[in-house]
Amino acid sequence: MAPFIPLKARIQLGLFSFLTSRAIGRDDTINRRLLSRFEPLVPADPKPKSGVCSADAIIDTSRDLFVHIFAPSDLSNEEKAEKLPLVVYFHGGGFAFASPHLVSYDDWCRRMCSGMQAVIVSVNYRRSPEHRCPAPYDDGVDTLRFLESGNLESVDILSGLNVDLGTCFLAGDTAGGNIVHHVARRWAASADIWEKVNIKGAISITPMFGGEERTDGDIQNENLPVLTMQRMDWYWKVILPEGADRNHEFAHPFGTTIKLEERFPPVLVVAAGYDILRDWQLKYYEWLNEMQHSVRLLKFPDSFHAFYLYTKCEEWKKLVEEMKTFIDEQKN
Repeated sequence: MAPFIPLKARIQLGLFSFLTSRAIGRDDTINRRLLSRFEPLVPADPKPKSGVCSADAIIDTSRDLFVHIFAPSDLSNEEKAEKLPLVVYFHGGGFAFASPHLVSYDDWCRRMCSGMQAVIVSVNYRRSPEHRCPAPYDDGVDTLRFLESGNLESVDILSGLNVDLGTCFLAGDTAGGNIVHHVARRWAASADIWEKVNIKGAISITPMFGGEERTDGDIQNENLPVLTMQRMDWYWKVILPEGADRNHEFAHPFGTTIKLEERFPPVLVVAAGYDILRDWQLKYYEWLNEMQHSVRLLKFPDSFHAFYLYTKCEEWKKLVEEMKTFIDEQKN
């Protein structure tokens, strides 16, 4: 039985697969100029749209590291006085594609911002194959340092809002879910030096983990028009350190010898039933559970990889509700 994939989503997925396949060269480079002609990008807009306004803040021009910030704009004076949680978000795209300004991620972040009544800081991290891991993790930690230094205070759309750095969450989908784990570990390893930024929780949405073995999820979902085994292998090939296989800790963080830091935050793991990465997502949850770490599993058995990016897939609403519940539980 195949999942329900709305026609518009099928068309968009087909176009993404076609364009990215044409952009990948035989030498594994990506023709970014070709992609830029077809990528629908949305600029920052301080004017409210569906109750949310947005702005950009530059962190480091030398590596094009910036954040695309979303803030609720329809709060009452009483609501503005209340502390708003801060969610640092890492987009998906296999580490190689997409950006915070891509129309699908701009829309998704707006829906999260509105539904969770939280400030969303979407990170434009460095992508592969130009930059291999740990570059995206470095960019994630440097984003936290940017927040720690009080740089949000100069962002106009946040004026009058009580943004609470002490109630900070990391969140991300697919490749971004992987980044969440590794940035959380780095923060936890040096938690004592952070005076303002306090990571209360980590939300990994259909995270991109893997290993050398082929799982049932790989085989059962190989023919879906979303993410293939061949493309998944290529993603790992160009993001992992030279010479590393998929059992490397960056891809396979749940080895028996790996010990989590004491301050590693509680985790919400989101898994989709029709996802080639499904079994790795479940393994991640099981590993955290075996480590007796605070973790919760949210399953969408009838959904496909990246379903939340498509508004016709109604389960995105449940996902946002569950994320809000997780945030409310952890911030208290």
